[in-house]
Amino acid sequence: MVEISAAMVKELREATGSGIMDCKRVLAEAEGDYEPAVDLLRKKGLAKAAKRAGRSTSEGLIHSYIHTGSKLGVLVEVNCESDFVAKTEDFETFVKNIAMHIAAANPAGLNPEDVDPAVIAKEREIFRAQMLEEGKPENMIDKIVDGKIEKFYKDVCLMSQQYVKDPQKTITDVLKETIAKIGENIQIKRFVRFQIGE
Repeated sequence: MVEISAAMVKELREATGSGIMDCKRVLAEAEGDYEPAVDLLRKKGLAKAAKRAGRSTSEGLIHSYIHTGSKLGVLVEVNCESDFVAKTEDFETFVKNIAMHIAAANPAGLNPEDVDPAVIAKEREIFRAQMLEEGKPENMIDKIVDGKIEKFYKDVCLMSQQYVKDPQKTITDVLKETIAKIGENIQIKRFVRFQIGE
């Protein structure tokens, strides 16, 4: 049995923002090994985040981000459960980061159902023409086009986009991690992106 020192607990707590008892518990479970302890905390936090997903979000922030040169701007509404959390630095930072991501990645909507059907129809047409041009068999084209549309959704829908600050994670991953850290349900409600000349 490995002795879990106060210094070990402090280091893990500072790195993850988790509670003292949670840090102590996972360090004991991981036999004092730091990396597995961090992984255990993340798994537990994500499980808690999933449980919170159904809770009501009637507080939050609307944040505006204007890019240097004032040719691009974003308004985003992110909701949480309490006014207290809406005023915390962690929540405010999350909202700012989401606004900057939207400015950089230009998502077409939050989720697939938010993307303009005309855009999808046009993409389908383009993909179909490409497949015909490549000489793909007619009976395979619809399946291939469906696959390409799924990938298109991943690229253009905010929740499935790769986070610009950490491409190993999607926006959904970052949202779940923030829920786990803050301890409340959080919802990215809506956004609008303005660009001169668009």
